[in-house]
Amino acid sequence: MKDVINIHVMKCGEVGVDPAVPLRKVSKNPFAYTGLLRSKKHRIWIPVFTYLIVHPKGNVLIDTGWSDQVRTHPIKAESFALWFASKPSLPEGSAVNEQIESVGIAPKDLDYVFLTHMDVDHVNGIQLVKDAKAIMASKEEIQEANYGHDVRYSKRQWEGINIGAIPFVKTGLGPIGESFDVFGDGTIQVIRTPGHASGAITVLIRNHDQSVLIAGDTGYCKESWRELELPGPVHDKELMINSLKWVRDLEKEGCIILASHDPEVKEDIIKL
Repeated sequence: MKDVINIHVMKCGEVGVDPAVPLRKVSKNPFAYTGLLRSKKHRIWIPVFTYLIVHPKGNVLIDTGWSDQVRTHPIKAESFALWFASKPSLPEGSAVNEQIESVGIAPKDLDYVFLTHMDVDHVNGIQLVKDAKAIMASKEEIQEANYGHDVRYSKRQWEGINIGAIPFVKTGLGPIGESFDVFGDGTIQVIRTPGHASGAITVLIRNHDQSVLIAGDTGYCKESWRELELPGPVHDKELMINSLKWVRDLEKEGCIILASHDPEVKEDIIKL
């Protein structure tokens, strides 16, 4: 495609977590990532990134970050259990709606919002973009988040919002070979990468012989995929390793990897 695709890398605050969340190897305690019986001295603050893709055929948002309600009522905006494990921080002007509107795009102008998974720091801001034309996640993630028993999910985050299932097809792309071509031209592919969550996805953008992967939590930092290091919360270890290997191979091919909580990622506009 001759036209340029702009990827807006937007830092929507931070999340305070135990160091075992991004890398479980830092503690022998298998439950350290929950923060249970762990003092504040163990807490670290890592960025929460969302990504706005301005494409000639439409606007696509990846994840929603924190709701502006966490500034005043953080426990109410999450739930006590989620707040206990994931402390929110959202400076003025950094909520997802504030950021996209700063570049002239209103929530109603979003053609798609894709949720890499439905953990609170990725979905908490969903009410801020509820006027988007389509809000989608994988079928597996929707089922687990709505009907499973994992405490990492809170249905009230997306109350009143219809989250559609991404129509994946067998393409051979990704660690399990399932993807969705958003605009039908190969430039934006949503790819199933389960492991961290049952229905986790990543988003691959390609144009002008360049590529960027928005990895979500399929790896918290470069060490994750380069060394195949697991994060604390994992739905399936084997699937997680396979997804990390796939990300590692993409990076070796020259693809830029953007993880949701990587401190090395910087706010920027990437042009492809």
